[in-house]
Parts: sequence; C-alpha cells; structure tokens
Amino acid sequence: MRIRSKLPEVGTTIFTVMSALATEHGAINLSQGFPDYPCDPALLDALAEAARAGHNQYAPMAGLPALRQAIAAKHGLQHGITLDSETEITVTAGATQALYTAIATVLHPGDEAIVLDPSYDSYAPAILAQGARPVHVALAAPDFAVDWAAVEAAVSPRTRLVIINNPNNPATSVMTAPDLDALAAIAERHDLLVLADEVYEHLVFDGLRHHSVLAHERLRARSFAVYSFGKTFHATGWKIGYCVAPPAPTAEFRKLHQFLVFSVNTPGQHALAAHLGEPARWQGLANDFQRRRDLLAPGLAAAGFHLLPSRGTYFQLADYSAIRPDLDDLAFARWLTLEHGVASIPVSAFYRNPPPGQRVVRFCFAKQDATLRQAIDRLEGVRR
Repeated sequence: MRIRSKLPEVGTTIFTVMSALATEHGAINLSQGFPDYPCDPALLDALAEAARAGHNQYAPMAGLPALRQAIAAKHGLQHGITLDSETEITVTAGATQALYTAIATVLHPGDEAIVLDPSYDSYAPAILAQGARPVHVALAAPDFAVDWAAVEAAVSPRTRLVIINNPNNPATSVMTAPDLDALAAIAERHDLLVLADEVYEHLVFDGLRHHSVLAHERLRARSFAVYSFGKTFHATGWKIGYCVAPPAPTAEFRKLHQFLVFSVNTPGQHALAAHLGEPARWQGLANDFQRRRDLLAPGLAAAGFHLLPSRGTYFQLADYSAIRPDLDDLAFARWLTLEHGVASIPVSAFYRNPPPGQRVVRFCFAKQDATLRQAIDRLEGVRR
C-alpha cells in the first residue's frame, strides 16, 4: 500500500547528512549543535538518585509539579515575572516537540505562518504537516536584522502565527527591545499569535541582553515561548524542554501534548527540578560559551574565513568567499569535511530561497577546548 506523503519535499536533515559524513571520514564534527563534553556531575548524580528512589513511572501529563515550580521561580528571578506553574507551563519531550505541538495547536488547513529565514529546520515541516503554508521572510547578512515592514507586508487574512527564534539559530542575531515592540504592534494590529523559540536564552554575548516575549507584557498575552534543558545543561540526549503560554492556549496545547507523548522522562524531571534550583548553574553560561567562541574565531579567520557577528547561540557563521568561491555552500561543506577533516553546516539549508551567491557555513563551538584546537590545526591547511 502506498502512503501519500504529508511532506513530499522533506528528506534527511542536513544535520544527519553532515554528521554521518564526519563520522565516515573521521572529521571533527563542528556541524551538529551538541556539546562533546559531559554534563555537570551534580546533574547526573541527581538523575541516578531519582531513579534509585523509584521515580520511574509516568510523570503527570503537564510535567512534574516540582519542575514546573522551579521553572516559574527561574523566570521570576530572570525576568521579574510571575508564572502560574499549574496553568502556564508544560514540560515537553524536548523543544522540537514543544514547537511542533504549538504549531499544531494554532494552525488549521489553509492557515499561514510567517517564518524568518534563515530558520531552524523544523518550523516549515511542522507548518506543512497541518495543511498550512509557511510564508518565508528572508533576513540579510551580515547582521540578519528583522525588517518589520517586510514582515507586516507578508501578513495576509490567513496569517495566524509569527515564529521567531531569539537568539537565532543559525543567524546568531539577538533581538532588541524595539524589535519586540515592533512585533507586538504587528501582532496586535492583525490579531496574531507568536511562537518564540528561546532555547538559546542564556547564550547572549558581548554584554547584550536577552529580551524574552515573557517579559514583554503585550507579547506575553499572545505568545508560546519554548525552552530546552538540553541546550542549557549540555544534555541534548535527554530531550526535555518546556513551553510557557497563557492558560487558555496552554489548555489547547496540552490537548495535543497528551496524545503525542503524554508525559516526559520522570527521573530526568526530578533531576532537573533539583538542578534548576541553583541559579549559578545557568547564570554564567554566556561567559563560558563566549570564551569558546573566542577560541575558535581566530583560527577560522587565519584559515581565510570572514567571520559574521556571533551575538548569541553557540554557533559561528563564516563566509568562505576568499577560500573557494567556486563552490556553493553544500559543496564547500563537503569539501571541507573530506579534504580538511572539519564538518560544518551550509547555511542555505535554513532558507526556503537562499540568497544568490551567498557563501556562508555554520560552525558549532559548543565543544571541548581540545576539540576546537584540533579543528583549528586542521584548518591551517585550508589556505596552503
């Protein structure tokens, strides 16, 4: 029996392709966004303790109360806001599940959602799976600032949702307070909902500040905000995240959530509830990742790359026009992996319609110092 595909244009993700290529050829994998160093031992101890204590059965559908309370306390300390842990916070099986569930909650066949490119690759497929249409608004290098007039011009009578990623993966840009004001004005004029992917909330560099939709009174009332413990605590394999939204949208979100995953890993939730209670464990992350960025950046520059500003996330974008302008970014990423043993991600994979002639790849610096130095050593041969 043949299945009619809901996503006929979607194949294997570029992350899987490049990671497999890196493994096959023994390359250093700076492509996929995951740390190659261990979690905090205290978090692992808390996980083991929770499992040994017998917390191995289903957690409540919305998430462990202790974890939701810890999340509410964190945002209270971080943004000076009050969240209702019972009605506004839902623990999810990672941020990607939260994003998909929020999109499925809002969109119906024929609806439209605005996506800012370059964008994380799960947004458009989740929109298409609902029978809705993604409307792509391109951001321009090197700053990838949002043209809010272009965003408003993309709104139609069918638009229901605007998706933002702040800080943006892969653009590494960070929205300002005026950006959120502009978004709020558009959302109010057209009665739109907002889905804010804020998984890199703690990774904002050079003295910049993360401006959350939750701390913006006008946006909080119409936003789903999504977060990732995997990104915050270097445990991407745990696949635990959460979604914050007002009570009525949360109630609708949970209707779908309960039939997608029902509940999330119980001992992991206990461990995170205990770990989250120590603010020092998440407050100093930006300094550590900025140091890693600044370790990799000179090596990339010395190899002939032109570096674009990296203001947030744990990625560095690099223009390779001075190295191999004859290659498009996918061909260049393959060439760099095969010939020089360092894997990256072609940025065109994050666009519906990539800018003509753009020659930019993405490197992940969420790696051990030794890994980054080894990559720098290999890249020395690029200009020879």
